[in-house]
Amino acid sequence: MKRILTLLLIVLSTSLLAQTSKKIDIEKSTLEWKGYKITGHHEGTIRFSDGVLIFNESDKTKLIGGYFVVNMTTIVCTDLSTGAKERLERHLKDKDFFDVENHQYAMLNFSQIKTNANGTHTVVADMEIKGIKQSITFDIKVLENNASATLVIDRTKHDIKFRSESLFPELADKAIKDNFDISVKLVF
Repeated sequence: MKRILTLLLIVLSTSLLAQTSKKIDIEKSTLEWKGYKITGHHEGTIRFSDGVLIFNESDKTKLIGGYFVVNMTTIVCTDLSTGAKERLERHLKDKDFFDVENHQYAMLNFSQIKTNANGTHTVVADMEIKGIKQSITFDIKVLENNASATLVIDRTKHDIKFRSESLFPELADKAIKDNFDISVKLVF
């Protein structure tokens, strides 16, 4: 009887732990950013280096884990051209912002996931930018071999303080808003 119970526990725990990892296609997946200043905004893209979504083996619609890595050296501004574009890209990569010379990669690692209706999951994740980890919560929608999410990130929590509207209110219309948006479309 003891052997049967032990075998049953092993089978149950194995089925609970069974998972399927799906690597994202870094060429087809996109990450778009949008940063806001008092008088407008700028937007662009950053490329993924790696990423995986992990699903429950018995219910392949149930997301149970995941992580992403982006290469910060690939920051591109898409709303400017020529000299202004190059200046902004260079500035975003320098120490005032993402300091890509010392922090080439940013990472997001899922820590908790709640399954909601219609393929939507609420994710709590650790986001690391400039070597600083902060918790972030967002919804991700999974449909077949695609997923999408929008994240709002407070840059000051990652020691990005340049012209922060909350830290330097005297800058008035030269201030930059603390939050920026990231829209992610994943193909796996």
